[in-house]
Amino acid sequence: MSKVRMFRRLVSAVVLGLIGLLGPFSGVADRLAQATDWPQFRGPRGSAVDPSVQPIPVEVGPDQNQLWKTPLPPGHSSPVLWGNRIFVTAVREQKLLTIGLDRETGKVQWESEAPYERLESIHRIGSFAQSTPCADADGVYSFFGSSGLYCHDHSGKLLWSKPMGPFVNDFGAASSPILAGDRLILCQDHDLDSFLLCVHRKTGEVIWKTERTDFLRNSCTPILWNNEGRLQIVVAATLRVAGYDLETGKEAWTVRGISRTVVSSPTVGADGNLYLAGWAAGGDEAERIRVEPFDDVAALKDRDKNGSLEESELAEGPVFQRFSQADRNKDGHLTRAEYELFRSLFDQGRNLLLSIRPGAVGDATETHVRWTYPKQVPFCASPLLWGDWLFTIKDGGILQCLNATTGKVAKPLRLEASGSYYASPVGGDGKIFLVDESGRLTVIAASEELTLLHTADFQEDVYATPAVVDGRLYLRTASSLYCFGLK
Repeated sequence: MSKVRMFRRLVSAVVLGLIGLLGPFSGVADRLAQATDWPQFRGPRGSAVDPSVQPIPVEVGPDQNQLWKTPLPPGHSSPVLWGNRIFVTAVREQKLLTIGLDRETGKVQWESEAPYERLESIHRIGSFAQSTPCADADGVYSFFGSSGLYCHDHSGKLLWSKPMGPFVNDFGAASSPILAGDRLILCQDHDLDSFLLCVHRKTGEVIWKTERTDFLRNSCTPILWNNEGRLQIVVAATLRVAGYDLETGKEAWTVRGISRTVVSSPTVGADGNLYLAGWAAGGDEAERIRVEPFDDVAALKDRDKNGSLEESELAEGPVFQRFSQADRNKDGHLTRAEYELFRSLFDQGRNLLLSIRPGAVGDATETHVRWTYPKQVPFCASPLLWGDWLFTIKDGGILQCLNATTGKVAKPLRLEASGSYYASPVGGDGKIFLVDESGRLTVIAASEELTLLHTADFQEDVYATPAVVDGRLYLRTASSLYCFGLK
């Protein structure tokens, strides 16, 4: 650890000790405790914003303000930081790895392999290391859909593991674990046997497990929400958003009317309001996908008259294109029940951005939705809330800025980086950093004007969301981890 960083931590520790005596200002102490760490997917509380006030260079690129670059095995997980360590997961020659790096130099300090019986199925552009780890002062907690949960200390010693997976989902597991004090939370929504799990971070012992049988495959990473004094876990998924009590795992509220599947993650504003996006093909009002009833299709295409539909009988259409999703038990046959359930997802799913106010209890669809907005909804990239503005980036490079209070669009902007966006936007020092799948990075001023500040091309794929903390930007590409900052 550098002398400068060591000094900052010493000052923070002293200030925290003083503020800890002030009771009512415990929230301030909590913010300072995270001022130099990026402990989970999208940083402190999933905010995606650098909690420090350190300057970050505008010009960031392969040859601009680079402090170090470290080759890494492939993986889609995002970097997380705690203390003098950076943690990622990766895959090398079908070995599942958790990797610890030195924060100042980028040098790899240790690797630990996660055993498995078989690798999960993944999407054609997916990875066996898709879930982002989380970290605290005692350890790093990584998850592999092929293997399960693992806890290491910061030197790489395995403290505990909890085997699980592979799951019934040919896209692979992608939701990431998060921490809530001594509780480690993991949501896994798949074609069958979806669940929300809470284990003790020190032992891996199950505290509670909540079945989510009405949720199909989703990739939303949960977020913690202080809902008028009740700390809850929020997950956006199949057709609805749900909040769960942290202590018991019981569902506390729901808001219905979102997309049939959700990949992006919610965020919470300083005002306590919740913001999220849900998009799936066929959910835009102008491009609805309609699926014909089972009985009508079976009358024409059930050639063997076995009462179910097989992939070879369908041959074309929206269900044929998503046969593995509709066939929940993966037996190769679509029963009437499976088909009609899948058809109902297209009938009910709606792509939109929305905001939910605190106080939600029970079915809060009609009572606690502040606003909805159905246009230019992002697919994978999570919304970024900064002050009074909500920023979103849609595949094709369509950036928009919405008033967080009203949901009205202030200004859209089409970026030159017009690819798909699997990495979510992050912000710091008045700047927003966006990077598309092909590695084209865009820097925008964090205001409703959406002023373009800088562009760069890394000329390789990027799927991981960057970390931006303490005045430095950490960007993972297909082959390397970069660190940028002012020298």
